[in-house]
Amino acid sequence: MAGYKWLSAVCMFVVVSCSMPGFAQQIGSEKLAGDWSGSLSVGETSLPLVLHLRVGTDGKLTVALDSPAQGATGLAGANVELNASNFRFDVPSVHGTYSGMVSADGKTISGTWSQGKPLPLVLKQTASAADLAQVKASPVDGDWAGVLRAGEVSLSLVLHLHAAPGGKIEGSLDSLDQGSTGIACDNVTFEGQKLTFDVPAVRGNYAGTLSSDGNKLSGTWTQGSPLPLELTRETKHTRLAEPASAGPPVALKDLQPVLDREFEPVVRAWPEGGTVVGVLDHGGRKIFSYGTAKPDSIFEIGSVTKTFTALTLAQMVQQGAVTLDEPVRQLLPPGTVAKPASGPEIALLDLATQHSGLPRLPGNLTPKSQADPYADYTSDKLYDYLAKRGVGRPEKPDFLYSNLGFGLLGQALAEKERFPFDVLIKQQVLMPLGMNDTAVALSPSQQERLIQGYSGAHDKAHVWNFQAMAGAGALRSTADDLLTYCEAYLHPEKLATAATGPASTLAAALRMTEQPQADGPGNNKVALAWLIRSDTGVHWHDGGTSGYSSLVMFDPKPDRAIVVLYNCLDLTPGIPQLVDRVAANVTALMDGKPVPPIEN
Repeated sequence: MAGYKWLSAVCMFVVVSCSMPGFAQQIGSEKLAGDWSGSLSVGETSLPLVLHLRVGTDGKLTVALDSPAQGATGLAGANVELNASNFRFDVPSVHGTYSGMVSADGKTISGTWSQGKPLPLVLKQTASAADLAQVKASPVDGDWAGVLRAGEVSLSLVLHLHAAPGGKIEGSLDSLDQGSTGIACDNVTFEGQKLTFDVPAVRGNYAGTLSSDGNKLSGTWTQGSPLPLELTRETKHTRLAEPASAGPPVALKDLQPVLDREFEPVVRAWPEGGTVVGVLDHGGRKIFSYGTAKPDSIFEIGSVTKTFTALTLAQMVQQGAVTLDEPVRQLLPPGTVAKPASGPEIALLDLATQHSGLPRLPGNLTPKSQADPYADYTSDKLYDYLAKRGVGRPEKPDFLYSNLGFGLLGQALAEKERFPFDVLIKQQVLMPLGMNDTAVALSPSQQERLIQGYSGAHDKAHVWNFQAMAGAGALRSTADDLLTYCEAYLHPEKLATAATGPASTLAAALRMTEQPQADGPGNNKVALAWLIRSDTGVHWHDGGTSGYSSLVMFDPKPDRAIVVLYNCLDLTPGIPQLVDRVAANVTALMDGKPVPPIEN
């Protein structure tokens, strides 16, 4: 699932120069210039940050912020001020502000990061400008990519190395197929032609030899048992091509030949890839398929499942079975978890809006197979985790994307109705909407239409199976079914009415599900599961499993919906996923705006 993207509301943007009015004489910009590090505590998650302060020959300071755990670098600051020992700067695109006090020795800044809710952030200088000036490049500086293969699992890895003061080398590791970026590397050494480093977070280490041309590292990754790992210097330019100039809007009926041209280089680059694009425009519907995909191919849709879980919640609210402010504890078997001794506790609305304070994954998720990580996570394990963790939440929780939260929501609703999750969602949503090709478990004929999924390294991926975490990502579907789903949100008034049963409450539940409920990431809002873009009003959610990527979005203003399904987990830091690029391409074409190419 793709929840790693929403761990915090920090987003990438371009570094800009900022003038420095009001700097006091006793602490000049030169004294602050250098690298600084600190860590934000967001719920149970710690986000390391690195601040880069530089002074140019014109006396202006540039401010850039890195969030290594999110794979984000060069986040820009503006409106930098230093009055006496008071230091501040803004991060405009995410509406963030930092203000703090510089210590007398100029080595520590103690302050507060504000982005919806103030959080303490202490920054310590790790390298001065003078230190940085002495840094000499290392032969292994740069980005290195490779694939680690362990039995049925293949993991695409990217290693980032750069020279640091004192002759040191600093590094971090991205595990793209697991959605983990910025994993710290320790004890990085390069002597002769041999590179070694440790990765404490996963208790792993690597030892490899640099080739004579300096472009390949051949060695061994050890994490329990040794595995061969070859890393190649990454020279790919990650900046997307400039959008083509705007043309007249392309009507739905004329979209086929334009999309065919856009997809031709994509299919040529990887023939095993399969993509299905569904577009709904003012009631008109078109399905386009490319590569190995067919119009009716079935894909895992990962976290898009969360929107179905949320709609099921809205259905049960409309039917009087639950309320949004009801504590989740009350839906679980008696004695599962105690009521908090004090303070608020997690309610159903908190889970549905990602404001529960729960971490992304439960601490006792230890899968037997990384290829199918949720298959053996049972309700007993979930309840054992909750009993130890409790169901208390912060007084004013921030948006914190949690697969655990939606797994718990789906499990709690199933407990309330005394049905398995797949039966509950079928009765409440799928059958009333006539979505016959959407299911947790596929029929034999549907199984034949399930397209093979691939990892980011283009190795065949195992399908995912779920137990207690089903509400977070268990569904499979087609583009046509998902357009039917979007059409119901766009025009609930057109649904067939019924006197009784789930169909009788569905229109009201759809309207409830799409209403903004809380602050989302950045300056956006979140409804029940759906993310809402503040600038356009577009409702959207994406999803990802080990072999599939998906995006579903609907926009009430132009009466349009777009669905993109891809048979590959496509994660590369700094580059939007293919499903995002396709949706942006189609939107621009139909709006007559500059068109970003699908091909990277």
